[in-house]
Amino acid sequence: MTVFRSFVIFAGMRTGSNLLEATLNAHDIACFGEAYNPYFMGWPDQETLYDMTLAQREADPVSLWQNMVNARKVKGFRYFHDHDPRMFEPLMDDPTCAKIVLTRNPVDSWVSTRLAYATNQWKLNETETPIPAQVEFDAGSFRENLAETQGFLDRIQHALQIRGQSAFWLNYDDLRDAGVMTGLLHWLGRTDLERVESAQDQVPQNPREMADKVTNFAAMQDEIVALDPFQLHRIPGFEPRRGPAVPSFLTTDAGRGLLFMPIRGGPTATVRGWLEDLGRVEGEPTRNALRHWKRAHPGHRSLTVLRHPLPRAWAAFQAMLSARNPQLRDTLRRVHGIALPPEDALDAVTEAEKLPLFVAFLDFLRRNLNGQTGLATHPGWATQAQVLVGFAEFGAPDLVAREDRMAADLGYLARSAGIESDGPAPEPVPECLDDPALRRAAKAAYLRDYVAFGFPDRT
Repeated sequence: MTVFRSFVIFAGMRTGSNLLEATLNAHDIACFGEAYNPYFMGWPDQETLYDMTLAQREADPVSLWQNMVNARKVKGFRYFHDHDPRMFEPLMDDPTCAKIVLTRNPVDSWVSTRLAYATNQWKLNETETPIPAQVEFDAGSFRENLAETQGFLDRIQHALQIRGQSAFWLNYDDLRDAGVMTGLLHWLGRTDLERVESAQDQVPQNPREMADKVTNFAAMQDEIVALDPFQLHRIPGFEPRRGPAVPSFLTTDAGRGLLFMPIRGGPTATVRGWLEDLGRVEGEPTRNALRHWKRAHPGHRSLTVLRHPLPRAWAAFQAMLSARNPQLRDTLRRVHGIALPPEDALDAVTEAEKLPLFVAFLDFLRRNLNGQTGLATHPGWATQAQVLVGFAEFGAPDLVAREDRMAADLGYLARSAGIESDGPAPEPVPECLDDPALRRAAKAAYLRDYVAFGFPDRT
């Protein structure tokens, strides 16, 4: 039997990980929260852990874990799909690190997360009163969350299999089962405990029927029925982990049918407008629905459009400045040295003031794409080569066009599908981007795309 020196709880939001952590801590198995959350150290508003700051953890993430491993008692933390990606392989490589995988019904987890955001009530003890609330089921958000969760579980399972390791698998309902908790503690080495009860300082927050928690319950049922259940536990047969992002695809029945596979940060709005001029556009398909669409449209054509990396990175930069994610901007300021202005001054930043910030952002992208930061790679700034590999999981596009040739290339594809139309004109590139320092920084960050697709240095 393996003697464990540390442990990791692979989990997600609203899966019961707080309750599991409390149970472990109550029995002298120390759990240090979300130790690798990119925005804090262990718990919200905590800035240090084992005397390490966020910046120090960013520079040397493994050292924080080694501090836990070197302790005399078994210690660990919770790790979610968007935590520091550099730690996944070291954790999996160590057979003395116990792997606990905690899951929950994905619908319950998604609804519980939305309710927590709506009420700002993330934990509940027996003396507190739950805040009543209902949420609207959002099919697109649910599909995205389901894909992230399933991709994370597939990655864990594959990593365990190729290393010949096993994990202790838990479901949300197991957390209040004294028998299961006793087995878990024995597995972690506390064989001196005869019976382990779950922590009593937390109670279920939303023990109502699902129909009482969701305003559009019928629509939620229809969406779940439409999902192909036989794909939920499919183990991917290749790397990388970025999926095909099928819910972002757009279709039109014009001619023999066109399928647009957009790349985040590209000319999506322009191409969508062109498709809408051709006919009715449908979006947010499931994989199963898209397969049916393809069968029903023999002779259809599919396409995607590449954008030059420099204006695409500029779009990602602008999106970062305007996104409702102050935690990301705070991390870029404190950890990655990008001198972004305070939140209340962002709207007043001029284009000239943005350019030096953009250079620093490009350097962050270079490090992020090389796996040298604790932030997960966002789809809006991932390499386009990587995105295309993800598309191939579902089906490669017939045409990979360049934005500057959209009018001719998309027109050619449209005519091959029985549509007499030229493609749309490209969006103008901001003149401020024609700068040698920006061109060098963009090429350093996106060399893979420059080489793969033959992008010139100038846009």
